[in-house]
Amino acid sequence: MVNLRRTSQRTAIATAMTTIDEFTSAQHLKAVLDTQGHRIGLATVYRNLQALAESGKLDTIQDESGQVLYRHCATPVHHHHLVCWHCGRTVEFEAPEAEKLLARIATDSGFTGVQHTIEVRGLCSSCRAAGVSADDE
Repeated sequence: MVNLRRTSQRTAIATAMTTIDEFTSAQHLKAVLDTQGHRIGLATVYRNLQALAESGKLDTIQDESGQVLYRHCATPVHHHHLVCWHCGRTVEFEAPEAEKLLARIATDSGFTGVQHTIEVRGLCSSCRAAGVSADDE
């Protein structure tokens, strides 16, 4: 993990992220910060979100359009995400079998220093109970 220098802007961003339960965009976070009285430029928000993600303090996923979304990391251990494509609910999971398989594939292919993320999308039980169907995708 990267050790980050503390700045008032980074502290405000990190603190705001702990109050948001779902994955969120940099633009939405900037709007939250604005309502809290922080005047932080969007480029600074993006830069700090990326630094916090690289340090392991934030999780990232990409939405359907490819936009990166951020969320306070609930666990410090390497994990992956199961994401509801309808409501965005996210469940973190560990996958030791997948880790072994990916390590073997990397080794067999002559790769080292490999990093990865696994993001699985589906329909959560709450959305299914509310009548959303997989065909609505």
